[in-house]
Amino acid sequence: MTKLKIVVISGLSGSGKSTAVKALEDLGYFCVDNLPVTLLPKFLEVCQLSSGGINRVSLVMDAREGDFLKEYSKTVKGLREEGYNIELFFFDASDEVILKRYSETRRRHPLAGSETAIDGISREREELSELRLIADRIVDTTALNVHQLRELVFQSYGDKSREGGLVVNLLSFGFSHGLPFNADIVMDVRFLKNPYFVAEMKGLTGEDPKVIGYIMDSEESSLFMSKFLNLIKFLVPLYEKEGKAYLTIAIGCTGGRHRSVAIANETGKAMEGGKHKVKVLHRDIAKA
Repeated sequence: MTKLKIVVISGLSGSGKSTAVKALEDLGYFCVDNLPVTLLPKFLEVCQLSSGGINRVSLVMDAREGDFLKEYSKTVKGLREEGYNIELFFFDASDEVILKRYSETRRRHPLAGSETAIDGISREREELSELRLIADRIVDTTALNVHQLRELVFQSYGDKSREGGLVVNLLSFGFSHGLPFNADIVMDVRFLKNPYFVAEMKGLTGEDPKVIGYIMDSEESSLFMSKFLNLIKFLVPLYEKEGKAYLTIAIGCTGGRHRSVAIANETGKAMEGGKHKVKVLHRDIAKA
């Protein structure tokens, strides 16, 4: 039976664990927060028997779970003897930075109780000191921002899945039906010739060769496509550098059935075979 790759995320509250586990989730890891360590063997057994093909798991385990500190070493030792690949990734940061992060989010430190946040930080640091000593990897996030931390996780655990990891969604839509809520970039193509006003094309869509020819057969369309593709080529690596896993480029015309559909399809064809995965979706193509 194939053994799972298991990354256990632990460390001080406010040190970046949530950011790290979200990055691992983007890399295809099955992530669970605050799983009791005594349930870990059973959980891994269930993952092995899953029909969904789970082969990489990330678990956030920390001082919130009472038995974690005293049970972790024994449990992990037994699992490693069974052949499981388990890595403990410990996150740390200076007291000053953690205190600042809690101040900015206005959240209470989980171990502070009725005391101050700095008291909670000191208590947690002491409780986790032995765990820090046995960690496979230790990362101090004091000088890292969110994007740098995500990139560190991608570099550490992305392997081959990091190549082409950003998915570009090309979404056609109609402005008359509202802007897509999930759009990162919106391109308005209502300046192009509109097949809607040509009787023989009104009932067709931007996937019909007649409509495509009508829209694309102009100097403006050719020039636009050249500039638009250059813009995408410039922007996509920058969005990927910022740690995005999905980039949605919404292309809109009036009704979302003709021009936006044709341009989205043509853009998708032009991006085929590139580094990034490209999906073309048509939100309003079936609407009247």
